[in-house]
This record gives sequence, structure tokens and C-alpha cells, in this order.
Amino acid sequence: MRTSGFKLNPSFKNQIEVTFCQLISDIKTPKEAEIFFKDFLNETEYETFVKRLAIAYWLKKKRSYANIKQNLKVSSATIAVIQTLMQKPGFKMALKKIEADEWANVWAEKIKKITRHK
Repeated sequence: MRTSGFKLNPSFKNQIEVTFCQLISDIKTPKEAEIFFKDFLNETEYETFVKRLAIAYWLKKKRSYANIKQNLKVSSATIAVIQTLMQKPGFKMALKKIEADEWANVWAEKIKKITRHK
């Protein structure tokens, strides 16, 4: 499905962008997010989106270009573009949120182990 190439009225464009961002912030669970994105994005758009995030995550974890290319089936050029985009606030925020979730999960497991031994 393609959208029209015609430009929206800037005021209306802003209004629907605000509505879209509000909707995204109202999604509460990973399952809700999956349902939303899989229904609103086609398969290629969805895969592109998640690959971008995976590339950024693995670059942050110091994985090599060769490893990323092999595992995600992307080009060196794509990895280089994502490496540049990682300086943008949205990428930084997403990676911080993933790291915070990882940290929380590690500590939750440690706490479970401690409380099981009491």
C-alpha cells in the first residue's frame, strides 16, 4: 500500500503527528505494540524497523560489522548508516530503554535467586 505523494497542510500534518505520537505513548504492553505495528506496517517496513534497532543494539554491544551482516542479512552500508543515526536522540533514547530493561531483568533474576534460598 502506498500513500499519496501530495503534501499535507502543515497544521493538519502536525495535528495527526501529535495524535500518532500520543497513540504510541498509550500502548502499554509489548503485545499491544506488536499488534499495532504488524497491522499498520507491511512486512518489509516492520522488518526494516526492527533490523535498524537490532543493528544499533549490536553496534552498541561492540559486535563486528561481519557478525551483524551475517546475522541480520544487511549490508555494510546499512550498518554504517545506522551507526551514524545512533547519534540522534531517538536512537539514544531507544538504546537507553533497552539497557534499562536488561539491567532490571538481571537484577530481578538475582533477587529471585536470593529469595528462593531463604
